[in-house]
Amino acid sequence: MSPDQLITFAAVAERLNISRAADALHLSQPAVSGQLRQLQDEFGEPLYRRDGRGVRLTPSGAQLAEYALKLRDTFRQAQAYRNALRGVARGTLRIGASTTIASYLLPYLIAEFQRRYPEVEVQTAGGNTGEIVASLSSLDVAMIEGPVGADLPEGTGVRVWREDEIVAIVPRGHPLAERVARPGVKPALADVAAYPLVMREEGSGVRQFVEQSFEAAGVAPQVALAVAGVEGVKEAVRAGMGVGFVSAMSMRHEDGALAQLSIMPKALTRHFSILVPHEGAPSRVATGFLELCTAVPAAA
Repeated sequence: MSPDQLITFAAVAERLNISRAADALHLSQPAVSGQLRQLQDEFGEPLYRRDGRGVRLTPSGAQLAEYALKLRDTFRQAQAYRNALRGVARGTLRIGASTTIASYLLPYLIAEFQRRYPEVEVQTAGGNTGEIVASLSSLDVAMIEGPVGADLPEGTGVRVWREDEIVAIVPRGHPLAERVARPGVKPALADVAAYPLVMREEGSGVRQFVEQSFEAAGVAPQVALAVAGVEGVKEAVRAGMGVGFVSAMSMRHEDGALAQLSIMPKALTRHFSILVPHEGAPSRVATGFLELCTAVPAAA
């Protein structure tokens, strides 16, 4: 049994999928499967079983996963400490970002970071807010748009970051679009709820925020369709499936086929958050990126 085998097993236990674990480890799937077989031989009994397209841990595997995850986290802490000693000029920065941030903010930040620190390798991971929070242990910095939640790993720092407005979107010519064409007119959530809604998938920060806003307003929406990703929502709205909700920044480069509507009496605004695993000892590359995040204005 080797530390590499345990770290590989930790990745599989976290994702319950060998292929996804291989991608996260930058290994081939056969290489990961080979390490798992060697580990099972060491223990003399199954540590996992196939379960559809993924795997399910056996009781022995679940117990081993606890040790493997602790080993993996200790190893990463040592890596962070090493990077801190080396300085910000070199190293690897692993950034996770939820969908809206990954699509409309992160590219500009990475471009500026690489202009400042060209020898730092930047690795990115995307997903909805829930997926990014679940992968915190493999990241240096995480940028999310949904509620932070209470189940963060010990030592994770939370920094409130930028403000973002969530807007309703409809096709041009939709009754809501024609209504707000009059100066000073904005729809309320009750007005929007009169139409079918197109929502993001479960775990999306936008969806969580919109659902909480409807609940606070005492309005029950009718969800006609749930789709993955911002662009999926836009396409469904273009197709006439209903009213969607997206970040206003995702509408910056639209072609005019869609109208965006601010909600009255108070716009739906939220804050993005930056999560810093092991905030007590962040690497210098992570510190450099965090400083950049607070210094660079939002992209136009």
